[in-house]
Amino acid sequence: MSSNIGLWTHSEAEAATLGQASQPFSVNGLSIDTRTLKEGDLFVALRGEHRDGHDFVRAAFDAKAGAALVTHAPDGVNGPLLTVGHTQRGLEDLARASRARSNAKILAVTGSAGKTTTKEILRLACNALGRTHASAASYNNHWGVPLSLAAMPRDAEFGIFEVGMNHFGELRNLVSFVRPHVALITTIAPAHLEFFGNCESIADAKSEIFEGILPGGSALVPADSPYAERLKARARQAQVSNIIGFGITGESRLLSFAPDGEGMRVKADILGRMVDCHVGAPGAHIAQNVVGALTAVALLEGDVLNAAAALKNFTALKGRGARFTAAGIAVIDESYNANPASMAAALALLGEASGRKIAVLGDMLEMGEGAAAHHAGLAAPIAANNVDLVFASGAQMKALWDALPVKLRGAYAETSTALLPRVMEALTSGDTVLVKGSNGARMSVIIEALKEKGA
Repeated sequence: MSSNIGLWTHSEAEAATLGQASQPFSVNGLSIDTRTLKEGDLFVALRGEHRDGHDFVRAAFDAKAGAALVTHAPDGVNGPLLTVGHTQRGLEDLARASRARSNAKILAVTGSAGKTTTKEILRLACNALGRTHASAASYNNHWGVPLSLAAMPRDAEFGIFEVGMNHFGELRNLVSFVRPHVALITTIAPAHLEFFGNCESIADAKSEIFEGILPGGSALVPADSPYAERLKARARQAQVSNIIGFGITGESRLLSFAPDGEGMRVKADILGRMVDCHVGAPGAHIAQNVVGALTAVALLEGDVLNAAAALKNFTALKGRGARFTAAGIAVIDESYNANPASMAAALALLGEASGRKIAVLGDMLEMGEGAAAHHAGLAAPIAANNVDLVFASGAQMKALWDALPVKLRGAYAETSTALLPRVMEALTSGDTVLVKGSNGARMSVIIEALKEKGA
């Protein structure tokens, strides 16, 4: 069916959710946030810990929502309502119906780091081959995955979904909606250790993604991971017959990567096909993710060379390696998230820079009992990458601060806000500064100050 009849009609939405429409409607998209809602969207009134979406239904119609998914009619609202027993369940019902009606080739991506970057690489690669739909932002949780899936256009040829978790069972549930043809794990690294205890448990939780793979589908595993064999065993348990390794070793191999302008030149062997392409952002971790993404394209019988050519337009994402210049200072924005593996990858990027190399680091959260050791352990990649000066903030980063040689100590503070003036007074034109930490460490405070300095 053509997408010009809308994403969901009232009758389709009623059938999917067993809800009741107050009047006929047709919607073109979905939203759970009135601030980003587009005209013609279905507003889904989810109930959260602190807010009830029903309180915003009137605002949604003021913003020209096409309809609202609700459990009851809020006072003073006259727009088309689809009333269901539970709005989260209603959203999930739409997601399942969207997946059932789609002929798209579906990919699911998870991992301890690089999920969103790999999803965006896949979006570019697949979009060169056909109409592609992908999760917005980091919509990878209990509402983000069904929201992304329910918003997939009828005529999408590729669907790419990021799937996240921080407890056992979460991924198993989410991948049951997605039902991918190919599932890709980017990496296994210490993340959410507070909930899992060790990396073997993280590998087991991530491998739940394989349980949703359709018969005849493929599992993509990071071949160089210490947990590669464990992941492959879990894939076999899930009855996946086609299990492919990618990385420096494996069936798809990264042969080389080298700086090339603002990005890098990547050479790889993708399941026997030689690829030589320009990628618009640098970094060993991004090169590895490119190999995984292009292997996924190959497994979906897509044109790997055309997909690879599209990656010249890739740029690192905000908070995940995006770069800008502020008054002659080169800034690497890695402020969105952090674990030991992504810290090491970011420090390697900083190590390639010219001029003075400065790392501004915030806490890596959810590290569990080994948090102090994981933070102190960053001293090794800092030394290996010839970092000149380190600024640290947060209670857990005190372990790194104490482990650093005195000559590398820029300043330490308990919060990013308190650290900010020390960072700003130390930076000079010609420096390259990496800013990284978990989202809760609020390292974005420093990024915003640097942007203001640049402006």
